[in-house]
Parts: sequence; C-alpha cells; structure tokens
Amino acid sequence: MTISDEIRRLHELHQAGALTDAEFARAKERLLNGAPPPAAGDGDLASEFSRLRRSRADRWLGGVCGGIGKASGVASWIWRIVFVLFTISFGFGLVIYILLWIFVPEEERLPGNDIIGKSDT
Repeated sequence: MTISDEIRRLHELHQAGALTDAEFARAKERLLNGAPPPAAGDGDLASEFSRLRRSRADRWLGGVCGGIGKASGVASWIWRIVFVLFTISFGFGLVIYILLWIFVPEEERLPGNDIIGKSDT
C-alpha cells in the first residue's frame, strides 16, 4: 500500500467518524514523517486482556472486580454491582466471576509486601 493510499484510507475513516480530527492529524503526520505504524498490540482488546490480573489490595472475594477495575479504569464497586445484577437478573454473573477467578492470574507480590495490612504492634 502506498502512502497516498494510506492517506486516502485515513481520510475515509475520518469522514466516516471513526477518527477524530486530532487522531487524523497525528496519523497523517506519522505517515508523512515515515514513522512505522503502531504495533498490532498497542491499545487493542487482546493486549488489555493480557494485562488483566486479580487484585491483591482491592478484593472482597477473589480480587476479580478490583483487577477489572484497575485494567479498565472503572471503579471496582461498579464492577461488583454489575456482577451482582447479572447474577440476579440473568443468572450467569456468578459463573463468569468464578471462571475469571480461576483463569485470571493474581497480580504479583512486591518484595517486602508479604504481610499486607498487619501492624508492627
């Protein structure tokens, strides 16, 4: 694909509303300056999911909602409400929570933080 084809494609995406003015300007500048396109894993859903870890600090049961909250930027209490509502209304919220608890790894401990929440007294 030539640079003119790529700029034409960017213009089509901009006209369709898929790109904001700022995004269009940055992408066009990147193309004209010869910078390589962003990697496939930059900001897509697969890379975000691979970063997902169960929280050690923000947990009630398994740390699933705390981890999803940290990865998504949405407060963990909102995720807890979502899981409760899905459990009450559709019945599958608890199943999804348990599957995430099993398959999502827990975040790693930092050295020196083996005992969290205990005081020296």
